[in-house]
Amino acid sequence: PLTGGGPVLLAAAAQSLYLAAAGVLLVLARERLLLAALTPLIAGAAVLPWWEPGTPLRTGAALLALSATLAATGHALRGALAVPAAAGGTRPRLVWSLPYGLFGLAAGLLVLMEGRREPYAVIVLTVSMGPAEWLLYRYRGLSVAALRATATPAGFLLRSAAVLGGCLAAYLLPLLPAAYLTGAAPATLLLLAATLWTALLLQAFGTAWPPAVICLAAAAAAGAVSVLGLPPGPAVLPLCCGAAVPALVAYTLLLLGRPARHA
Repeated sequence: PLTGGGPVLLAAAAQSLYLAAAGVLLVLARERLLLAALTPLIAGAAVLPWWEPGTPLRTGAALLALSATLAATGHALRGALAVPAAAGGTRPRLVWSLPYGLFGLAAGLLVLMEGRREPYAVIVLTVSMGPAEWLLYRYRGLSVAALRATATPAGFLLRSAAVLGGCLAAYLLPLLPAAYLTGAAPATLLLLAATLWTALLLQAFGTAWPPAVICLAAAAAAGAVSVLGLPPGPAVLPLCCGAAVPALVAYTLLLLGRPARHA
């Protein structure tokens, strides 16, 4: 049975609803609307250093933010559906979304295996997704700047490697003190975060299958070792992520180290 019973199921359902609604708002470029819907949580978090609101107010703020997010999503969807469809448009094939679903499954399994041993590491990863998204956007801008500053493909490849390394370092370095503060194993957390961020970077540039296959292979190997109780035991997760990161980085440089991808 699930530890915590009904309250845990309700919390998971509420979080799933929020993630789905927030995803819709982000896809529709309604980030400011999402930020406004989260105002109750932002206000509640702002007063925590000086005042403990208690469980009822904490729960109420979360439910109010969830309700506002769902209402905002409904409003945004009504506006989007009211616009006439583009002439000659075709519905995307379902199979095109398959690698994204497989990556989501792999990422969920990897995070789940980390969360079984280090629950607070999952919180750190969740909070880090905000800076991670910003760095994905920043990578694109820095790559365009590198393209303008170089005259040869080899020169751009070197600058592209520097941009990738800089963005990856900017994402991972703050996670190091966070790992120590939460008692999580730094190596595992950083390798898992690097795996997820690099895979998301490839997806942001429209490349879905390679990161999905690499992450799914890492998740399958780590999961099989964990379920069957095979050696090396708990060390399998950092080992699998440690193998996935170089593969993802190498493919990223192979693909995004070409000027044509940023022209």
